[in-house]
Amino acid sequence: MRLHAKWLGAILVIALSVCPLGIKAQDRSDAPTEETVANLAAGRVVIAVVKDAFIVGTIENPIEAETRPPVPVEITGSRLGVILGAVEWTSPSTQQEIARLDQELPHLRSRSIPSQPHLGDTVGGDEAIDIEAIGQGLLERLNDIAKNLHGKIGLPANEPLAELIIADYIPTYGAEVWQLAYGIKQQLEQNDYWTTRVLRPSYLQFWPPEKGQPRTLVEFAYPPESAPPTLLELLRQKDPRLEKIRASDPKMAEVAAHFLQETSDKALAADAIQFLRAALDAIAPPNARETMAIIRQETGFEWILAPPPEPVHPGQKPPRPPDAPTLVKPPQ
Repeated sequence: MRLHAKWLGAILVIALSVCPLGIKAQDRSDAPTEETVANLAAGRVVIAVVKDAFIVGTIENPIEAETRPPVPVEITGSRLGVILGAVEWTSPSTQQEIARLDQELPHLRSRSIPSQPHLGDTVGGDEAIDIEAIGQGLLERLNDIAKNLHGKIGLPANEPLAELIIADYIPTYGAEVWQLAYGIKQQLEQNDYWTTRVLRPSYLQFWPPEKGQPRTLVEFAYPPESAPPTLLELLRQKDPRLEKIRASDPKMAEVAAHFLQETSDKALAADAIQFLRAALDAIAPPNARETMAIIRQETGFEWILAPPPEPVHPGQKPPRPPDAPTLVKPPQ
């Protein structure tokens, strides 16, 4: 039976050809196949660069039962990343997890970065190399998965397979926000057998803005098609849900004014956290999961609203509590 790949809401079902070594090209269509499911991290990511910190809040868009919430991942104390799109890859037939890219992100680094990185003109030397090392590391991991994808993948036009949002603070540079988008390229070989390659990501910098450009909220949504109005657009439209928050307290009104007046970096972190918690909660879809993290210039990464516990799948052991007793002897 010949299987093909397509997007089903938030679930990407892809036919994998399991080919023994040395198989001839014309025999590939007869190779056994199995399905791989890619669950999407779908929703919105809202970033506020405020005084001495930046705040990252996320809202899940639960368009399918297996949709995952976008989750900020601490890469270093002063840098975090959020993966949108195909983040969890599993095999339904074996019930095995192939990849969890959000959990792997802190360890994904490439060593094949040129001495003159592509971002050298926008970010100082070592930081440019580090950002590209992260982006290239995720690219290499995605291609590890993609080399076994041999069914046609029907992505909508201009929709990447995955996105990586990087936000960090550099002492000599300040806060910065990047969006890396990973597209794919497929080539038909023979008998509906496709080879799949993930392309080098595009790098777009959203913070700091160019001189004279607004200094306000930065927001991303996945999937990009039919994205909801941004939080900033809702504020400008005087959305009743947000107007109620603005009227509830002078500090909330002050934070909203900073966002509207494009001076978000003058807002106090404590007040901005309260406003964003209330605002994201007000605009979130029913039963959507939310997260929020902050990176302060002085103390680094900190959870404001940690992600919910991971569900335990059938046959999977629950995670071991970090304070559970152990028989392992400490090193002498």
